[in-house]
Amino acid sequence: MKLTIPNQLTILRILLTPVFLYLYLQPDPILKLAGTVVFIIAAATDWYDGYTARRFNIISRWGQFMDPLADKILISSAIIVFAYIGFLYWWMVWIIVIRDFLITFLRMYALSYGKSIVTSQTAKWKTSLQMTAVFLLLLYTNLNIQHGSYPPPYSSWITLTFLGVTLLTAYTGLQYLFENRNHVFEIWRRMSKLIR
Repeated sequence: MKLTIPNQLTILRILLTPVFLYLYLQPDPILKLAGTVVFIIAAATDWYDGYTARRFNIISRWGQFMDPLADKILISSAIIVFAYIGFLYWWMVWIIVIRDFLITFLRMYALSYGKSIVTSQTAKWKTSLQMTAVFLLLLYTNLNIQHGSYPPPYSSWITLTFLGVTLLTAYTGLQYLFENRNHVFEIWRRMSKLIR
């Protein structure tokens, strides 16, 4: 792995994730706000490393795998925290997290055989929507607005927004599995042999 600028930014995004979590979970509103700023910086590295990689044609297999993984680590950490503090339904979180890491496993398998799974345009929209939804909820929670119930009802903008995120995430997961069904069947055959 060459430590190119895009790869450095990907590593930075992973390293910023625990910093975001630590700060955001503090009771001090200033530290919570600092955690939100760290998330924004981490999310910005996603856009910038993609731009840099395309602008200067600095594309590597390591980057193709680690860049989406870094996104998944950051987003999954944020939504797990939201569910933990009562702003999201756990079933939404599990659908998003399981889908994201299932596709990551599929990427790892494909790369181990010298093949790459290119991120679809729909999946890129999914990541953008996830980042935007997390960003909005971060800002909202910094305002310390109290709800009547936790998680918020299904009619609230928070739940409706993340319901949309969850549905799009599930759809792109099924799309990946269908488009890469040869890899899926091969994994299934190998696992069946191991079980026997």
